[in-house]
Amino acid sequence: MAYDDLRSFLRALDREGDLKRVKAEVDPYLEVGEIVDRVNKAGGPALLFENVKGSAMPLAMNVFGTDRRLLKALGLSSYDEIAEKIGGLVKPELPQGFGGMREAFGKLGSVAHVPPKKVKEAPVQEVVRTGEDVDLDELPALFTWPEDGGSFFNLGLTHTKHPETGVRNLGLYRLQRHDRRTIGMHWQIHKDSRNHYQVAARRGEKLPVAIAFGAPPAVTYAATAPLPGDIDEYLFAGFVQGRRVEMVDCKTVPLQVPAAAEVVIEGWLEPGEMLPEGPFGDHTGFYTPQEPFPALTIDCVTMRRRPLLQSIVVGRPPTEDGPLARATERFFLPLLKIIIPDIVDYHLPESGGFHNCAIVSIDKKYPKHAQKVMHAIWGAHMMSLTKLIVVVDADCDVHDLHEVSWRALGNTDYARDLTVVEGPVDHLDHASYQQFWGGKAGIDATAKWPEEGYTRDGGWPRMVMSDPDTADRVTKRWKEYGL
Repeated sequence: MAYDDLRSFLRALDREGDLKRVKAEVDPYLEVGEIVDRVNKAGGPALLFENVKGSAMPLAMNVFGTDRRLLKALGLSSYDEIAEKIGGLVKPELPQGFGGMREAFGKLGSVAHVPPKKVKEAPVQEVVRTGEDVDLDELPALFTWPEDGGSFFNLGLTHTKHPETGVRNLGLYRLQRHDRRTIGMHWQIHKDSRNHYQVAARRGEKLPVAIAFGAPPAVTYAATAPLPGDIDEYLFAGFVQGRRVEMVDCKTVPLQVPAAAEVVIEGWLEPGEMLPEGPFGDHTGFYTPQEPFPALTIDCVTMRRRPLLQSIVVGRPPTEDGPLARATERFFLPLLKIIIPDIVDYHLPESGGFHNCAIVSIDKKYPKHAQKVMHAIWGAHMMSLTKLIVVVDADCDVHDLHEVSWRALGNTDYARDLTVVEGPVDHLDHASYQQFWGGKAGIDATAKWPEEGYTRDGGWPRMVMSDPDTADRVTKRWKEYGL
């Protein structure tokens, strides 16, 4: 089972020796970031800084920094476990016989019991501060990289709702602390919360915002998942953790937040209230520039009696983003296959910032099948931001980058097999010559057919492979060779 809250998960890591308590005083200005980045890249433990300069609040870092820890937090043995559950739910086959009917009802039940559950009292509201008693300086924000524009909260789960439809959104955005009651909302152009803000501004209305820190692990993960706007992140979180997420009404805004969170900040965003935000050393590994973004005034802070804060460090990969993105890659394969059934498997390399590159394998069935898949991916929700698509045959392991490179570098005539288009790119993309759109490429690294214009004598060459009988005999005799 997934853990009900952050602190119970930290206690479990502590018992297993996978949490390091740092009792020495640490400075959130550069020092914490340097420590966490080193520990993460070395595959080290989760960290709990118990003495953060300028704050009485402990700071939990690198909590999801390894695949093992994230899987444990979500109560999973492998990422494929949830992928298989999702795949089972979206299979279109009709049930056969009594056993099939029972299985179908089981699938329906697995969804029906996971919508969020409202409660009247919550640990996160044991302490309530409003108005002038609000002081964000008490929360340990991080100044991570030398050229950052200020101190940031990097793992605040931002809650908004559409002013017209009331549909809720849960997103993960960096938050710059401007002063003791103001934070910057880094809402990128393609994000749902930005759309909510724009609709409210057009209507001349304030937008209610609530930001939760230290939420249950499944909720934190759900905030990072690129779900379509009409799918509730709390329904998905309940599906992942296998039970309903308890939520409580906020004190000053008409929103709900996880009852088991550590800290929640609430406020109303005035139309047109903007401040310069950034620069920031982002997950791209480069600084994103300073831009104007909405500035939220905080009216209320609620928290547990002895709260702790959770944050992450982003920068040049690998970082804690890695396990979170790998979970998304595996979880969403069944859904991607519904949109593009041609796909056998796919991989989003961390070195490509995940969204910049997609390696896709297909069971090729007709000429230019690879190009069809490329364009389908560029039309699939947030996959539309993918800048490079490499398509390989089904017998290629998309997770083996050496194998993929060998195929892509050796199987390609770039005059015919390279597709170049223009389209939307990520808000943070610094390589495009103008913001928000730029050039993209697709590489067809599949074996080519005569129908595709490959008409050389003998056709496409066969791949060098060992003789199966000889390989089996050598395997059986391997110890005899003394190797």
